Amino acid sequence: MSLSELEQAYGTPEAPGEDRLPPQDVAAEMSAIGAMLLSKDAIGECSEIVKAADFYRPAHERIFEAIIDLFSRGEPVDAITVADELTKRGDLARVGGTAYLHQLIAQVPTAANASYYAEIVAERAILRRLVEAGTRIVQIGYGGGDVEEVVNAAQAEVFAVADRRGGEDYHAIGDLIQPTTDEIEHNASSTGEMVGVPTGFTDLDELTNGLHPGQMIIVAARPAVGKSTFALDIARAAAIHARMPAVVFSLEMSRTEITMRLLSAESEIPLQNMRKGNMRDRDWTRLAETQGRIHDAPLFIDDSPNMSLMEIRAKCRRLKQQHNLKLVIVDYLQLMSSGKRVESRQQEVAEFSRALKLLAKELEVPLIALSQLNRGPEQRTDKKPQMSDLRESGSIEQDADVVILLHRESLYERESQREGEADVIVAKHRNGPTDTIVVAFQGHYSRFTNMASNF
Repeated sequence: MSLSELEQAYGTPEAPGEDRLPPQDVAAEMSAIGAMLLSKDAIGECSEIVKAADFYRPAHERIFEAIIDLFSRGEPVDAITVADELTKRGDLARVGGTAYLHQLIAQVPTAANASYYAEIVAERAILRRLVEAGTRIVQIGYGGGDVEEVVNAAQAEVFAVADRRGGEDYHAIGDLIQPTTDEIEHNASSTGEMVGVPTGFTDLDELTNGLHPGQMIIVAARPAVGKSTFALDIARAAAIHARMPAVVFSLEMSRTEITMRLLSAESEIPLQNMRKGNMRDRDWTRLAETQGRIHDAPLFIDDSPNMSLMEIRAKCRRLKQQHNLKLVIVDYLQLMSSGKRVESRQQEVAEFSRALKLLAKELEVPLIALSQLNRGPEQRTDKKPQMSDLRESGSIEQDADVVILLHRESLYERESQREGEADVIVAKHRNGPTDTIVVAFQGHYSRFTNMASNF
């Protein structure tokens, strides 16, 4: 059967927007605003649930803004004061005059249900944004282009709706001052408390005050120095000890190997004993205790082979929605593949670096990306790595907010007096100082840890 025959038999689907109103509930809007005109408590409840742009009727949006402005200035809110505020703005006639404000008050059954009315308004706003996103996705699909980019753009549209980011992307400085001041006050009152995601390393946390939302942190080293181990240490500190949801995307190790390393580090059972099955009775006891302790930790591990950037992005968005993701780790940058033809591997890695930075900003989480170093350190006398050693792309250095280079002197000098030590070189710190932090390396437990003097 041809397409035209199908259409004749079943009819064509109704196009969105044809003789249909967008999702809305004017009665709920009127009741929510009416409750706010009656009760100060209702203003506080509703302002946490809806914003001005969530209202379908422009008149309700203007009245809501006037109420919120009066409330934020500590002034009384009622039909008289709101009418006066709207008059000053030249909006009173546009919203229907004082009579309409009294109508809103008469409309509300009870101010006690204000939050329920606001929830209805917010839900309808999300549905409207979903309809709008669907329209844009249709346009994106018909526009053609690279399939992966089209799918990513479509996912971003839906994620923006689910994340309730339907407002403006730009903000006046006046709107940013108060929330920024609130953050400063929170930091000041949190004396001795970690503000960002903890790394588990005392001196590193002191230097950075934790890892912060939107940051991309590069952890780089030569092979066998311990990049993956260091990243897993941070994952343990965040997810197991601080109970902050974290995900590890491993393009190198299997999930079983990662889990075994985590168990070794947490239980202090030598990794080789686990691998060989050389377990004593007390080891089994420790292992059982550790399993019980970390079983419900919000740590997710993904070892899917040949993972693309699009897959990582989609999985992160889902984890953010479902588990309020707080930390992302990608191990490691040079193993990622776009599946596309590119001019050079350097260009491809540069694109990955930039995309991961944008993902960190979008999800508002710190993202740790592991990276290989070139052979530069091996050609120098002191063997210490530098940022110029970052392999395949100088853009990694530019995109990163923090660059951490790992160095273990004992790997290069047999007679080294620093056996069991490692340097955590903070070579770049966009929002703070740089430094070199000395930590202990306990390879038998597959972990780095604080030096004894830090306890």
